[in-house]
Amino acid sequence: MGLRITIDLEDSDLDHFRLIMKEASKAAGRASEDDIIASAESLLGQVRQGKAPTYIQERLEKLRVLTDMLHDSEWQLPEEEKGRVINALAYFAEPEDLIPDHIPGLGFLDDAIMVELVVRELRHEIEAYQDFCEFRVREEVRRGRKNEDPVTREEWLRSRRRELHSRMRRRRRSERKRGGSRRSPLSLF
Repeated sequence: MGLRITIDLEDSDLDHFRLIMKEASKAAGRASEDDIIASAESLLGQVRQGKAPTYIQERLEKLRVLTDMLHDSEWQLPEEEKGRVINALAYFAEPEDLIPDHIPGLGFLDDAIMVELVVRELRHEIEAYQDFCEFRVREEVRRGRKNEDPVTREEWLRSRRRELHSRMRRRRRSERKRGGSRRSPLSLF
């Protein structure tokens, strides 16, 4: 039988995580994008090898979509959004985070909490990327049936990519407007 635990983060808690993310972003400024991505992927590898409890593994696996969108040459994530994703991954590149990862059962707990915050912060980017991947698969199947398609793969991908990039920016701007001039309560960067 499982047990469900809910954690409520107050504004002061979120301020603490923002500060941690800010420090990680500063440290990331000294590291290359490739190093940051490799560190996040290394963390995923550790988790997959069973070095973390299931509740941690499930959350940290959400980082995979962030690294996938950076590696996906057809997605062509614009620089602004790419910077947001790299900043988000910076926390996971820090060898000395809030709770050292080598502590059994708890070492990845801070990482799991940060993943939840990062996923909420980047939800528009994640949703757009997932939509793009689903579209690509559907179109490959649909267009694979037609022998004479005058529209090239790059053309239909470019069209959908532009639409989704625009949508994620529009949603982020709309969200900021609803929150007024102040930052969203979940905003990490």
